[in-house]
Amino acid sequence: MVTGKGGVGKTTVAASLALALAAGGHRTLLVEVEGRQGIAQLFGRDPLPYAERLIATTPGGGEVRALAVDAEEALLEYLALFYRLGAAGRALRKVGAVDFATTIAPGLRDVLLTGKVKEATTRTDEQGRRRYHAVVLDAPPTGRIGRFLNVTAEAAKLAKMGPIKSQSDGVTALLRSPMTSVHVVTLLEEMPVQESLDAVAELRGLGIPVGKVIVNCARPALFPGVRKVPQTELKRGLAAAGLAADKATVVGLQREAQAYLARRDVEATLRDELTELGRPMVELPLRPGGVDLTALKDFATTLAAS
Repeated sequence: MVTGKGGVGKTTVAASLALALAAGGHRTLLVEVEGRQGIAQLFGRDPLPYAERLIATTPGGGEVRALAVDAEEALLEYLALFYRLGAAGRALRKVGAVDFATTIAPGLRDVLLTGKVKEATTRTDEQGRRRYHAVVLDAPPTGRIGRFLNVTAEAAKLAKMGPIKSQSDGVTALLRSPMTSVHVVTLLEEMPVQESLDAVAELRGLGIPVGKVIVNCARPALFPGVRKVPQTELKRGLAAAGLAADKATVVGLQREAQAYLARRDVEATLRDELTELGRPMVELPLRPGGVDLTALKDFATTLAAS
């Protein structure tokens, strides 16, 4: 599972992780549950239906399939599977009963979403082999991740028997098993790092395994060991490069350099805070040109190496 504050690139990381895990001829499933169609946009595809679709291949015959889980479709599937309400379930949708159910019981939505993910991890083929080598969930953001992952445990306490009880127990056991890791994505910025720290503490409190801390959009280190940039050094460097070295240019460059050095100090402090979590940390570089399939494959290589 991949979480992070909105805007840090968790969908990019989830997609890269799915590619990494598909290497060597494996089949992985990349799942999203927030209705944003972020996976389709990232891979340049039409909006994903509520069905597993092949979206990428890897050397060696690996496959990445994607699924956009819809709470309403998951509820209808659940009613058909456990209560044999196929036609009746579709009728309920026509009168708005499905929307009503997920509105008055918001936790039901998350139970259905996590239940669908759990089903994908345990599905087998005709030979009894696991359908997927790994399932990667582009999970809700850090501000909601604890509530999202713990809802099945709460549902299991309320439902004393029946399909909801057994499904909730199964999901709860999976989320707290060695099969699961929640990777936290962040930027080296104050708010994303603070949300990451809070999320890790919350997940640990819930007994849900925390995986890696993934720093996205990491910038290369410039001026190693330099604390300040004198105007004389800038002027000398500009002249050596055959560039204009007038006062306005030198002052402007000095201002930018000092702002960068100040930001570098802040990033170093934030990196130290993340290190104190005691989890492995991976850094993915900033791609100034944006993220395309080539970038995803490069990120996958970095994640696989880690």
